Amino acid sequence: MTGPLIVQSDKTALLEVAHPDAIDARHDLAVFAELERAPEHIHTYRITKLGLWNARAAGHDSEFVLGVLDRYAKFAIPTSVRTDIEQTMDRYGRLVIQRGQDGLLELVSDSPAILLEAARHRKMHELLGGRLSDTSFRIQDWARGAVKQELLKLGWPAEDLAGYAEGTPHEISLNESGWGIRDYQKTAVEKFWQGGSGVVVLPCGAGKTIVGAAAMTVAKTNTLILVTNTVSARQWKTELLKRTTLTEEEIGEYSGSVKEVRPVTIATYQILTTKRKSEYAHLALLDANDWGLIVYDEVHLLPAPIFKMTADLQARRRLGLTATLVREDGKEGDVFSLIGPKRFDAPWKEIEAQGYIAPAACFEVRVDLGDEERLDYAMSSQDERYRLAATSPIKIPVMRRLLERHSGEPTLVIGQYLDQIYAVADALGVPFITGETPVDERERLFELFRTGALNTLVVSKVANFSIDLPEASVAIQISGSYGSRQEEAQRLGRLLRPKHDARKASFYTIIARDTVDQEFAQNRQRFLAEQGYSYEILDADQL
Repeated sequence: MTGPLIVQSDKTALLEVAHPDAIDARHDLAVFAELERAPEHIHTYRITKLGLWNARAAGHDSEFVLGVLDRYAKFAIPTSVRTDIEQTMDRYGRLVIQRGQDGLLELVSDSPAILLEAARHRKMHELLGGRLSDTSFRIQDWARGAVKQELLKLGWPAEDLAGYAEGTPHEISLNESGWGIRDYQKTAVEKFWQGGSGVVVLPCGAGKTIVGAAAMTVAKTNTLILVTNTVSARQWKTELLKRTTLTEEEIGEYSGSVKEVRPVTIATYQILTTKRKSEYAHLALLDANDWGLIVYDEVHLLPAPIFKMTADLQARRRLGLTATLVREDGKEGDVFSLIGPKRFDAPWKEIEAQGYIAPAACFEVRVDLGDEERLDYAMSSQDERYRLAATSPIKIPVMRRLLERHSGEPTLVIGQYLDQIYAVADALGVPFITGETPVDERERLFELFRTGALNTLVVSKVANFSIDLPEASVAIQISGSYGSRQEEAQRLGRLLRPKHDARKASFYTIIARDTVDQEFAQNRQRFLAEQGYSYEILDADQL
């Protein structure tokens, strides 16, 4: 055995990055393993239960997983790991949610012992309505989502075969004039539809909106689309008008400023989580139009209260769209049980190789704090240290050098802190956009950027989500949400639309050396390594 992978008995797998088979191994590992650490030479993956169950739901069995490990292993796979993988994957679907002949929900299993083990758990007992036979229990009408959540926690993820409400029929077709749906987008829709509900993982710029639109043309029903913000809602509407036969009158916006309920309604997460007198004021929207399909855009950002609402929507088909299943709050299990398991996942580098997203080069530029700043940093509390390091004015001359290096290229300077954004925009003499910028002004500046009338924009995290800036080819990240991998996905994704002149994208992160800024950057790099991107480390003096 001469492979790049060492599988250990604690279910970690060490990947030798320089090995000629490392790229293929990383591609195959991504189906079922999570990347934990990604320094220069050895990457550490962990084989988790949720990863194995997602692989199982996507159609892969333990034979496939063990085949991948055997193919790339440097040493024999520990017997305990082989056994654990087989047993873990075998647990998926041993319990099934279905409808009985009377049309009511049942929990069934081919193993009376497994069924009884699950049913005797205290929380499960509250959700079940009584035993029907040795192999079935009644499920309370309202408890379909809660049962799936509890069974996942117990290590017995259920397969939901109880079917879905059709919703009110509404004719929708694709309008493929001047464009065509891509093969991987077709496959994503097919896999989603076969599974009934679930998540499609695609890179930013790879056409997740088109996957959503294509799923709507299969469902042909009233559809509720949930998005991150108003700008995203309007972009979805624009894309649907362009890509489908839907008209203006058929698409409604339900946001802070507009309250339209139409056959296709696009609502923001914010409006659904708005409370008045301790109650969710717009909850009625979820039942307002007999939805047959609910689309969750950027499902990795789904606010926690939406999970509770989604638990009550299990009779509706649910499609989650995202660039990464990583959630910083650890609620990947809730996405799995309530939206559905991963149905399709296309690796970024694979889609890049097909020419559908732009190739990208990633750089970490390290700067040294001055003596006075270093002293302030040393004397600060742990909570203040990241802000001090991330917002250091020493980064501004580096930004100038990078802008000179990429003179004329559409460039986004992306930061986390408002005072830093104001200072940087003033120092560089360019406009800025933050959450406080009115929506009309945001759209005006974004449009100037799209048309090339404006080459550089300083933006806060409002530009992380669902902003369509296809010609952006340079991003300079100056501060972020600590070590957020999902944010790294969004920010890199801003650059990945193919360029009209086929130029390569450049993604820079400016880091204060030997500070928590550098430590957090290592966590963010994990996402890039997962997707097959390498990170070149530069000293600011090298620019």
